[in-house]
Amino acid sequence: MERDRINEILTKISSVRIAVYGDFCLDAYWLMDPDGSEVSVETGLKAEAVASHVYSPGGAGNIVANLAALKPAAIKVIGVAGNDIYGRELSSQLRDLGADTDALIIQNEKFDTYTYTKKYYGDKEDPRIDFGLKNNRSEDTDTAILLNLKDALENYDALIFNQQVTGSISKLSFIDEANKLFEQYSDKIVVLDSRHFNANFRNVFRKTNEIEIAVLGGKDVNPQDFVSISEVRQYGSQEYEQYKKPVFVTCGDRGIISIDSSGITETPGIQLLKKLDTVGAGDTTISALSLCLAAQVSPAESAQFANLAAGVTVQKLFTTGTANGEEIMALNDDADYNHRPELAVDIRLAKYLPDSEIELCNSDIASKAGSIEHALFDHDGTISTLRQGWEAIMEPVMIKAILGDKYETADSNLFQKVIEQVVEFIDMSTGIQTILQMEGLVKMVDDFNIVPKEEILDKFAYKKIFNDALMVVVSERLEKLVSGQLSISDYTLKGAIRFLEALKDREIKLYLASGTDKDDVINEARMLGYADLFDGGIYGSENDIKKYSKKMIINKIINENNLKGNELVVFGDGPVEIKECIRANGIAIGVSSDEVTRYDLNLKKRTRLIKAGAQIIIPDFSQSNQLIELLLNN
Repeated sequence: MERDRINEILTKISSVRIAVYGDFCLDAYWLMDPDGSEVSVETGLKAEAVASHVYSPGGAGNIVANLAALKPAAIKVIGVAGNDIYGRELSSQLRDLGADTDALIIQNEKFDTYTYTKKYYGDKEDPRIDFGLKNNRSEDTDTAILLNLKDALENYDALIFNQQVTGSISKLSFIDEANKLFEQYSDKIVVLDSRHFNANFRNVFRKTNEIEIAVLGGKDVNPQDFVSISEVRQYGSQEYEQYKKPVFVTCGDRGIISIDSSGITETPGIQLLKKLDTVGAGDTTISALSLCLAAQVSPAESAQFANLAAGVTVQKLFTTGTANGEEIMALNDDADYNHRPELAVDIRLAKYLPDSEIELCNSDIASKAGSIEHALFDHDGTISTLRQGWEAIMEPVMIKAILGDKYETADSNLFQKVIEQVVEFIDMSTGIQTILQMEGLVKMVDDFNIVPKEEILDKFAYKKIFNDALMVVVSERLEKLVSGQLSISDYTLKGAIRFLEALKDREIKLYLASGTDKDDVINEARMLGYADLFDGGIYGSENDIKKYSKKMIINKIINENNLKGNELVVFGDGPVEIKECIRANGIAIGVSSDEVTRYDLNLKKRTRLIKAGAQIIIPDFSQSNQLIELLLNN
């Protein structure tokens, strides 16, 4: 989204009055001391010790927290709590958020405030301790809630109707009466998110996930089942046609599907490198959606905004976080979207240029091509294989840095967790400057908190450790090249040099941009014999992120040559250059080659490149004639 549009939406939200009905809960986080406490004199058992404890509104309370973060004009709370210490804490925190709690009914009998106590030993969570599972709302409570719902529909811009706790609605007559109100006030925005009674409500805007919409559509599914985007579109459309009210379906990292009178809109999920906590993401989504809708923002744009808000909160660990305007703006400025997720993981869906292995991920890419004047190439893995296997060198460097002295003694669960995070980070950061990868390493070392703070190295020191290990391998390969044991073709992708020369013959200006140090890139390009082809320049890391990035080079090419975007084609095997090309409206070609053989398709690369936004996938440059014909329309 444009920054100005986000600011405009935030301004509109500031005048919105919104009410929330739901299951108001209290989340308790107990961070335990693993050393425990003293032995009980009475029982002889060692007591567990709580190092610190934090409480926050959960359930519909988390929706209130998310609403408050976006600063609407007013928030009204409608629900029930018990006459207990947890209810008093919950009410107090809701008021601290700026919510009107006059309609939070206190039921004195047969009702305990829903409270979920979560015990953590480090980052390991013990089984929860739950309160309120035997609650039974009274007739008087239901009547009071319905009166407050009516008041909200008359005096507020929107109502969120949230049901999460099993058995929180014990009488279907309550739903019948609520439906009568929704029909009476059918012109009002009522956004429903119900875990157990979706099919019972009418005349509402629906926020569901892919499983819930499939159930509504009549499909027999389990929570773990996969529901395709095409099925989501089908079932969501059915639901919309029934009530003519907008439908929003959250699909995890596949984004949000919105269906309304204007049609079906797919908002792609956001790719995030950090460790994620998805608990509460649905609360963030419905909060942002409802505020946008109440502010007269279109359903499609509301989904976009909500997608950004959820992207903020899932990065906040050990809490059901919120997203404010500044955080949403910051993520939007640098968001990486998860493009075509189903195509990325299922090659059976692939479509190819006739009689070729050139995969067309975007059906209209041919119409966009034809005006190519500039071509930017990544180096390692895209043209050169001198650094093939760098990931296998970086991985143990990172693992050892994170574990420190515990590298040899760490238990298998911890060791595996570190490996998984390192592998995921390397995979997603392929193509960025090494120094930025090392910045990420510093953060991972700090986050795992195994190495004492004073022993954590800086990014430059970690980079030196990695480069020293990598250059041993690269130097050995260059020696074989110089001695004649191996040739240039042994260290370049199949057809790469011939393709560069063909582009040069057609007066395409060539650029080389790598995450490797600039001097090393220039030297290796010279050793492999194609440095002179890059008349646009050879660029690489300079240990200062302010001086160089692939984004800067792409923008430099576009600005200096007054390009609209489609005059530039970018080739790369990492997500970074692909993402930046897409942002610049260029043509992004993912080079998904097996670097060991230097030809043929690497499925892992294909997946990450398509998710990054690659419009074309090639296994190598062997079919250069067809590729040039596609790009230049000749």
